[in-house]
Amino acid sequence: MSSAPVDTGRFGSGHTVRRVEDPALVTGRGRFTDDVAPAGQVHLAFARSTYAHARIVSIDTAPALALPGVLAVYTGADLAAAGVAPMPGIGAFKRPDGSPGATPPRRALAHETVYFVGEAVAAVVAETREAAREAAASLWIDYEELPAVTDPVQAVTPGAPVLCAEAPDNVAAEMRHGDAAATQAAFARAAHVVSVDIVNQRLAASPMEPRCTQAAWDAAAGRLTVRLSNQMPTAVRNGLADALPGLTRDNVRVLVDDVGGGFGMKTGLYPEDIAVAHAALALKRPVSWRAERIEEFLASTHGRDVLTHAELALDADGRALALRVRSLANVGAHATAPGVAIQVLIGPWVSTSIYDLQTIDLHFTAVLTHRAPTGAYRGAGRPEAIYVMERLMDAAARALQLDPAELRRRNMIRPGQMPYRNPMGQTYDSGRFEQILDQGLELADWHGLGARREASRARGRLRGRGIATFLEWTGGNALEERVAIDVTADGYIEVSSATQAMGQGIATSYTQLAVDVFGVPMDRIRILQGDTDRANGFGSAGSRSLFTGGSVVQLASERAVEQARELAAETLEAPAADIEYRAGRLTVAGTDLGIGLFDLAGRQPDRRIRVDVTHAASAPSWPNGCHVCEVEIDPATGEVAIVAYASVNDIGRVVSPAIVRGQIEGGAVQGIGQALSEQVVYDRESGQLLTASFLDYAMPHADGFVGFKTRFDTSIPCLTNPLGVKGVGELGTIGATPAVVNAVIDALDHAGLGRDAERIQMPVTSERVWRALRSDFDPPPLAALPGGAG
Repeated sequence: MSSAPVDTGRFGSGHTVRRVEDPALVTGRGRFTDDVAPAGQVHLAFARSTYAHARIVSIDTAPALALPGVLAVYTGADLAAAGVAPMPGIGAFKRPDGSPGATPPRRALAHETVYFVGEAVAAVVAETREAAREAAASLWIDYEELPAVTDPVQAVTPGAPVLCAEAPDNVAAEMRHGDAAATQAAFARAAHVVSVDIVNQRLAASPMEPRCTQAAWDAAAGRLTVRLSNQMPTAVRNGLADALPGLTRDNVRVLVDDVGGGFGMKTGLYPEDIAVAHAALALKRPVSWRAERIEEFLASTHGRDVLTHAELALDADGRALALRVRSLANVGAHATAPGVAIQVLIGPWVSTSIYDLQTIDLHFTAVLTHRAPTGAYRGAGRPEAIYVMERLMDAAARALQLDPAELRRRNMIRPGQMPYRNPMGQTYDSGRFEQILDQGLELADWHGLGARREASRARGRLRGRGIATFLEWTGGNALEERVAIDVTADGYIEVSSATQAMGQGIATSYTQLAVDVFGVPMDRIRILQGDTDRANGFGSAGSRSLFTGGSVVQLASERAVEQARELAAETLEAPAADIEYRAGRLTVAGTDLGIGLFDLAGRQPDRRIRVDVTHAASAPSWPNGCHVCEVEIDPATGEVAIVAYASVNDIGRVVSPAIVRGQIEGGAVQGIGQALSEQVVYDRESGQLLTASFLDYAMPHADGFVGFKTRFDTSIPCLTNPLGVKGVGELGTIGATPAVVNAVIDALDHAGLGRDAERIQMPVTSERVWRALRSDFDPPPLAALPGGAG
């Protein structure tokens, strides 16, 4: 018998509640990795390369070892001799000639050659953090500088410095999708062709908490325990077991406490984690490393960094006939499987977005350069692809002199076409895109722009409006999740999951789902995450946590209640069919005979009722939205101000409304940051990082926004998971960037630039806008390639 959810008043799903995570965090009782200090702990610091490309001639460790408190110095040669394995490559992908994907080997510490400024070259362990840093600075490292290349266009030009022999053209991997001949034929018969040149600039994720890793070897248990700030504990455990001799997945335990933000940057294993673990194994003492902010800028994975030339063919009525895209993705010095997949495969999955367009020719090239590696950053490929399509849609509307909302409407997939298979073979299970568009136009007062534009002009400002209608793919294609529930004799329901809290409020959403089924107060629910001894799985990335994990929380809760009924039937000597459950108590129907859920747990041999449930969603989810932004520009300075932002979002069922709103609006702020201010910049010649602190890397400021108008349409449930939810964590980021940039271009167009306005690139800083108003633009990003940008 399945348990029906009971009336949970104000605390079940669909209600706004106080986040269960917050009391500890706001009162200073949160526990982050660096808050833990085991007895005997020592500290590690890294010496990092000051060159973008160089041969390591020698490392003199004597000055460091002579300093007080220094316990050990490790070099790349030391780790190689100890059998520490390089990190996995990208052999599953292919290069243009069909050979396996290629990249220089990525090691815990650079061995023989360094490939980017900030790559870890040596590690020093000392009794204090200060002593370790001083010793690392004292190492004498002799380098032979080698030629470097940081620009992907230069990197694929004949004669460029080569990063590895297996990729003499610096192409790590490439993928082509679609039908080139059919696309060419569609372009030949098109009434209109529009094109855009796009820079999706490199970004730094910049979570509040830098990375931190601790490792300790328990000789008695024969186990290594690693505590760190990470979104994927199981991936870290598996990677350490693969990298370090003598370790297996069974004798490595990974713990994650509170995480001060991840945004994709803290997915999986880093070289520094391996070095810390190696030191702990060698010294038999707990070893701790905490990154400085400059280290995060230098050596954590960056996001985006893609140059694109894209074309859209349309008929006389403005219906899209074909899409053609060519992109170079700068994946840095060590191509990683996620960094490559995001650009050559995952992003392309949503390249046609919500539009009924089946003819495509997509060519994506992952290029090696002497920059830090790229990886996941909020949206992971989908923001890049949607930005390209939404820029094309606005360019087409401008060329056809159509309202940009009307052009989008003409091309939208209709509800009757669901389930819809896009040309990348991805199937959308549900979506009413025109319905979302109509709500977005109403919320933004679309037709009232004229009066607002005139009012801005009267104040000496240029006003522009931008729109983005779009979808995204969620789930990470890791659709299976496992949840264990323990009803304990001491009055708690423990929910163990391999998904990972990192500030997104997932524990609150899980608690509300458990309250739906158990009908007990929220404080009786404990959400346990971040312990590979309790649960293992993919972790939290790709907006999958509620979509997959939440579904299993509900199913496991129902299974626990069903098991409790069966146990109560034995205790109360009644048929299980006669046992009713409500709000933590089981009773025999029609009588006052019963037992409390926790009392029942206390009667079991282990003093608990335990269920362990694994379930998989049947396919990804496809959240979508309509985001509309209005900006004002000061023509004297080029300063851009966001003066209105409205969004309507289809995310299926909403479990925690306040958390969902925070995800959408917080994500939008990150998308706005890319549009207006953020950019990782390297010196073109030396490969030195020029934006290595928040003095140089411009994050969006809270005073730059006038507030959001945010609405959810919950009438279109996802059909691929029991909850009907769609992933939400990255949706705002994906919609905000094109909405903001389209608004700036619209303002410049109305200032007299016409289609030249489309030449502006991100970040749309005040300098770039000021120059654009004087017809001074950056050159097209791919113009230097053979054949030009066309």
